[in-house]
Amino acid sequence: MIQTTATGGPPPQSGGPVDQAFIDDLVLASHILAEQGVLDGYGHCSVRHPHAKDRYFLSASLSPAVIAASDIMEYDLDSAPVDQRGRKMFLERFIHGEIYKARPEVNAVVHSHSPTVIPFSVSTVPLQPICHMSAFLGGGVPNFEIHDAAQITDLLIRDNYLGRSLAHSLGRYDVCLMRGHGSVAVGADIMTAVYRAVYTEVNARLQAQAIALGGQIRFLAQGEYELIENRTDKNYERPWRMWKERVRKP
Repeated sequence: MIQTTATGGPPPQSGGPVDQAFIDDLVLASHILAEQGVLDGYGHCSVRHPHAKDRYFLSASLSPAVIAASDIMEYDLDSAPVDQRGRKMFLERFIHGEIYKARPEVNAVVHSHSPTVIPFSVSTVPLQPICHMSAFLGGGVPNFEIHDAAQITDLLIRDNYLGRSLAHSLGRYDVCLMRGHGSVAVGADIMTAVYRAVYTEVNARLQAQAIALGGQIRFLAQGEYELIENRTDKNYERPWRMWKERVRKP
């Protein structure tokens, strides 16, 4: 039986085989984000095909903590599956395809509903870098207002049009809030995107605690967060290796 896409055409061609370790890191990323409380039963992360810029990998629609390598699916940038094989797809996969279209330097995307971040998406209080680990939030964090793109919706990114609108709001930033929904974090690789998703949640939690203390808050100044972000010796590998060891099955 020949597979067809939702539009009736043939499925896209694969970008070619990849190393098993590459797929395993995507699986571990989902497990890490669940273990860190950034993803729960929902949310997802993806990585661009290392040999084909117009393809990406994302798991079938499952809870992040239970994803296995056999659940990873390949998509084109319109978010059509290469080989669906009856597997259920994430409704909001369009987030990933449209960000990859708009940001050729981005190779990994995390979409989460991390709980301490969401209040900042519905408040006039801006999310700002409060510690050096979250310097990537410097310069402002945009907030995607889906109502501006499509009026009344269920807040979900259900098609490529809404995915493009979100990618436009993200612009050149590393993180974008999604009003009443969650956020996206991007990076040049899966390790960086996971780091940013985790420390966006950490920063939101610390900022909320500082607000609760009362008094004036001293956030990272422009020169400080720029100096941190421009350093070439940022050691994201250290927490990445620790997180992977925590979630590896014996």
